[in-house]
Amino acid sequence: MIQTVAFYLFSVLVIASAVMVIMARNPVHSVLWLILAFFNAAGLMVLVGAEFIAMLLVIVYVGAVAVLFLFVVMMLDIDFAELRAGFVKNFPLGIAIALVLLAELVLGIGAYRAGMIELGVASVATAPVLSASNTASLGAVLYRDYLFLFEAAGLILLVAMIGAIVLTHRRRPEGARGHQDIGKQVRRDPEKATVMRQPEIGKGIDL
Repeated sequence: MIQTVAFYLFSVLVIASAVMVIMARNPVHSVLWLILAFFNAAGLMVLVGAEFIAMLLVIVYVGAVAVLFLFVVMMLDIDFAELRAGFVKNFPLGIAIALVLLAELVLGIGAYRAGMIELGVASVATAPVLSASNTASLGAVLYRDYLFLFEAAGLILLVAMIGAIVLTHRRRPEGARGHQDIGKQVRRDPEKATVMRQPEIGKGIDL
């Protein structure tokens, strides 16, 4: 009984939060509603026994992505009138894209009901570990059967991160504000780095 009540509660809150994400006029409020939707989706994942996915939703999406969105939205100087004008201008294009996505969804459902799509079945190699949580089972499969692919994905992400840093890095000209001379900093004498002054009351110091 408690599971049924919790399911309907989380489901209603997820749907309501998702609607408020797109209906809120303030982007900051939209991000806050999105965080609420993530929390309730995590509750649904806990109900079905997928606690690993629930923790991913809370830690990754709420703790990183949504907070990043919130900081970006709050730091940007957004002109809401311009946003609304752009929405009205691109409304026909949005309707066209929505109709295309709806047609693809209807086509996919029709093909599935016609028996043209064969869904995959679990193999013995990827069967869950007995007497273990789904987190332990996922870890066993990921680090045993797909270890090479997991490490390859990590290497690709590392290369992409280094590439983004190299492409966006701009060398500052000598003497510009914010320019750092690493060699000069390393050669600095620690004894001359700071100078203790004891100025008299009411008088300043000579720099």
